[in-house]
Amino acid sequence: MTVPRVVLAEDDVLLREGLASLLDRSGFAVAGQAGDATALLDLVREHRPDLVLVDVRMPPTHTVEGLEAARTIREELPEIGILVLSAHADVDHAMELLAGGRGIGYLLKSRVADVGEFLDTLRRIAKGGSVVEPALVQELVEARHRNDPLAALSAREREVLGLMAEGRSNAGIARRLWVTEGTVEKHVRSVLAKLDLPETTDDHRRVLAVLAYLDNR
Repeated sequence: MTVPRVVLAEDDVLLREGLASLLDRSGFAVAGQAGDATALLDLVREHRPDLVLVDVRMPPTHTVEGLEAARTIREELPEIGILVLSAHADVDHAMELLAGGRGIGYLLKSRVADVGEFLDTLRRIAKGGSVVEPALVQELVEARHRNDPLAALSAREREVLGLMAEGRSNAGIARRLWVTEGTVEKHVRSVLAKLDLPETTDDHRRVLAVLAYLDNR
């Protein structure tokens, strides 16, 4: 089994070293570490890893250097998976990233505390999946007007919608909710019908479709 190779970019040395140690113990190979976006790009071009893990805010201005580096990597080496970590949920950043194709993720740093979930996210992105921060979905849902079609979703359907936006397959959602895959399929069909979205088995397109719908309401 091939070990996924990762390049890390985080200017907080303690966090970076902690992530590197976690990945080394969890079936990943850390090919390089960077403290700024320039060093990140150099390492990625040299090592051609399977996955890049990068903070949105990097030196020197601590604004969107990490995001810009991720955009450059996607343009030059589109086969590399990218997970961007952010301290705050930013809808525009997430939508821009997800529009870049498969193998893309946007996650809040607080999610790293759930080690199992975090590692599962990395593996899914390395395999070409797309993952978006659940808080973004919740933020968009809560911002809608009462007459929005989202109001027609049941509590369980909203839960399924959130897991769809994380890039999970129907089987993955079933495992998370402790229900049968057939039950999830019914919920997904209902959600897509109520939101007037086409049915598709492609995880990335499901994420894009749901978020694009929510973001443009």
